[in-house]
Amino acid sequence: MTSTTEHTEYAEHTGQAEYAEGGRDREARPQEAEKTRQAAEAPGEGTAVRAGADAAAAGGAWDDGLIARRAAAAVAATGRQAGAGLPAPYDGGTASGVGDADLAARLDALRELTGLSRPRVDAAALAEAGRVLDDAAARGRLSRRHTVVALAGATGSGKSTLFNTLAGVTISDTGVRRPTTSAALACSWTDGAAGLLDRLEIPGRLRRRPVQGPDGPGAFDGLVLIDLPDHDSAAVEHRAQVDRVLAHVDAVIWVVDPEKYGDALLHERYLRPLAGHAEVTFVVLNQVDRLPEDATDQVLDDLRRLLDEDGIALGEHGEPGATVLALSALTGEGVGELRDCLGQLTSERRAAARRIGADLDAAAERLRPVYVPTGRVGLSEEAREQFADRLAEAVGATAAGQAAERAWRRNAGCACGTPWLRLWRWYEARRAPRTTERPPGETHEEETTTARQRVEQAVRLVADEAAGGLPAPWADAVREAAGRGADGLPEALDGLAAPESVPARPPRPGWWPVAVLAQVAMTLLQVVGGIWLLGQVLGVCAPDLLPPVLLMLAGIAGGPCVEYGSRLAARGPARRYGADAERALRDAAAGCGRARVLDPVAAELLRYREVREQYARVLDPVGGGSSQGRAGGAPALGGSFARGPAGGRSGGRMAELSTTGR
Repeated sequence: MTSTTEHTEYAEHTGQAEYAEGGRDREARPQEAEKTRQAAEAPGEGTAVRAGADAAAAGGAWDDGLIARRAAAAVAATGRQAGAGLPAPYDGGTASGVGDADLAARLDALRELTGLSRPRVDAAALAEAGRVLDDAAARGRLSRRHTVVALAGATGSGKSTLFNTLAGVTISDTGVRRPTTSAALACSWTDGAAGLLDRLEIPGRLRRRPVQGPDGPGAFDGLVLIDLPDHDSAAVEHRAQVDRVLAHVDAVIWVVDPEKYGDALLHERYLRPLAGHAEVTFVVLNQVDRLPEDATDQVLDDLRRLLDEDGIALGEHGEPGATVLALSALTGEGVGELRDCLGQLTSERRAAARRIGADLDAAAERLRPVYVPTGRVGLSEEAREQFADRLAEAVGATAAGQAAERAWRRNAGCACGTPWLRLWRWYEARRAPRTTERPPGETHEEETTTARQRVEQAVRLVADEAAGGLPAPWADAVREAAGRGADGLPEALDGLAAPESVPARPPRPGWWPVAVLAQVAMTLLQVVGGIWLLGQVLGVCAPDLLPPVLLMLAGIAGGPCVEYGSRLAARGPARRYGADAERALRDAAAGCGRARVLDPVAAELLRYREVREQYARVLDPVGGGSSQGRAGGAPALGGSFARGPAGGRSGGRMAELSTTGR
């Protein structure tokens, strides 16, 4: 139920390893407790006297604990009161509320999840999930008839005595020597548990059989009871053995005593991290014979309070959870109730499934930061449009459209302008010095560098937008996919904007020949009028100045009018031609960016959505695989986790996924 991690350092840090009681004889405590009760029940003595006698007779055996002092003060002030009662018997609920089929589905989902995640998620993050899968497979290959229950506790808590009491024979040594139990002992009520004990690495010489009546094992049919060394032992190998066995048993009985039930080592190292295993956990307050009768209930209440602070759900009022009992292994008080709970647990044969389900819940909770998004997931349409706009700006789509529009108008002017004006413009162009030439290579390199920077910025912004809200591994994968697509993107965009990719001369509309003929007619009028006038001057023609002058004026005025009309007529087509050129270049740049950047990013987002849905199936095999979850975003699952991070229950965490992502 826990991994072996830094046992020596932890013990040195907390100082909890020194719990040996300095030669105090545990078997002498019943006599002391009896003297205490006799002194407390002496006639004529008040409650305060009895409480003082309790503390004095115990000789500091229990009044060194805070709750013990509270109990003595309460007894002295209020007298004996009715007990708070014991919790309901173990209800036999299944692990995490699912049956074997659902548990198998969850394990399959976890196996597929780890396979899908391995290329993206660090192996260390998936190590716990792999351990759970291996343990579940190993347990499934062994006997399902048997239920392995471990007795764990601190030094002097009475584990071995309780172990012998349940077995009906002295198997485990008890005494004043600390630690008394140096190796795990096994007691199996039925045959066929060899494989389970081999898995726990318990040698054959430490395997025992209990005393059984003529009717056989009875309610304990299939029970395998393990007596562990002290979890707070000064010997490092003892603590390591406890951690190793606890990782593979089906259930555990934590035996505590009135002195150290609030031990920080027990709660911080074992109970709190294993709060999610409440349904396969028993917490037994042993040695209640050392407490006054009224103090037992108060100690139990305080123990329940501590367990509640640890996040452990208590199995009270018929609800699934840990079972808390009070008993005395020496006197047999309360042992019968523990036998009933163990008999019910063993007869149901569901402890192994509950344990695997709890391990699965814990593994899923550890994987939560890897799969649960922190915000909205995916690329919005606005982000896609902004990416396309940035690429269009980098490739110069707007400038290309304006250049295409100017080319259309210039071509119209060349085709529809007056011959004399065109000739003059040609002459002026030949005479004008070439002052607009670029320094060779300099301006082109600057423009190329600026365009590359714009492309890199566009890719970086769209990658950040796509990675926003994703868990770290998937955000890194999205950025890597965008970065790989950005390699070669500036060169591809340069190819789109290359001069050879743009038509050299825009197409001509159908009305251009009419305008050209009109200009030819205007030119002919000028030529005819001029020749006619020259003939009159030379005396070849009859003198009449008005007709040739009118012809020349009509030709001179008509040419610019035709040119101006052509420019007005060409304005709309030129604008449309420039817009089409800009749109074509913009679409080409957007297509290039989509193929190289957006499509790889979308593939990573699709992979993340797939693993997120698979993670939802790990939490809830029914709701996690719903059509709603596959259709869009994370599936919304019903239910809720009953406890905090340490004791999470499957079914409700993924409801948070439904509020984030697309």
